[in-house]
Amino acid sequence: ISSVVKHKEELPANHTGPKGVINDWRQFKLDSVDQSAPVSKRELLRQMSSTREDDKERSQRKMSVQEYELIKEEDERCLKHYRKQCMKEMHERLSFGPKFEAVYELESGEAFLEVIEKEHRLTLVIVHIYQHGVKGCEQLNSCLDCLASEYSSIKFCRIDAVATGAAERFSSEVLPALLVYKAGELLGNFLAVTKHFSDEFFATDVEAFLNDYGLIPVKELAACADVDDEGGDVE
Repeated sequence: ISSVVKHKEELPANHTGPKGVINDWRQFKLDSVDQSAPVSKRELLRQMSSTREDDKERSQRKMSVQEYELIKEEDERCLKHYRKQCMKEMHERLSFGPKFEAVYELESGEAFLEVIEKEHRLTLVIVHIYQHGVKGCEQLNSCLDCLASEYSSIKFCRIDAVATGAAERFSSEVLPALLVYKAGELLGNFLAVTKHFSDEFFATDVEAFLNDYGLIPVKELAACADVDDEGGDVE
């Protein structure tokens, strides 16, 4: 019996039962680590595979894993930021066409027709027809001032109903009106457009309304400073 026991004790580790199998597996994983990997990473894997650690070493190993996770998260965050920056730069390189960034005042019906017919075929033109004293017109003008600074590829215009030469068609009952054109084609004709908003509305409300009709791209509108009474008046 003693010789049998002695023989068993001399058997290799991979024949010593479940514990031996587990230890062999740990050793195999450790031996299979790419030796070209950084020393710190190999050391981390060695610590994770080790079964003989005192409490201090175990605590240090946990801290090392936490640091590794933090580094991993930081790398992912940097990569995400890098991709976002690349997409932004690519978009800027591919962007073309005129830029406006302001609302244009149209002085006559001829100017109205010209901006519709002669503007670049890819440029979206949004015209606000207003009239002094009509509820909502001044507020809508302020909203469009804000949107124009955010959507520089869209040409925002406004014209007094009287200046259009067709004042009879644009009575106070249908104002303010928003007309949307592209390549000379009327895409949207919104009469008394403020009926779609509450009494107090903002640029984000107008933006959401136009977006619901697919007339402007989805975009997070940056905060726009309030326009004072003097700046909001239409001359």
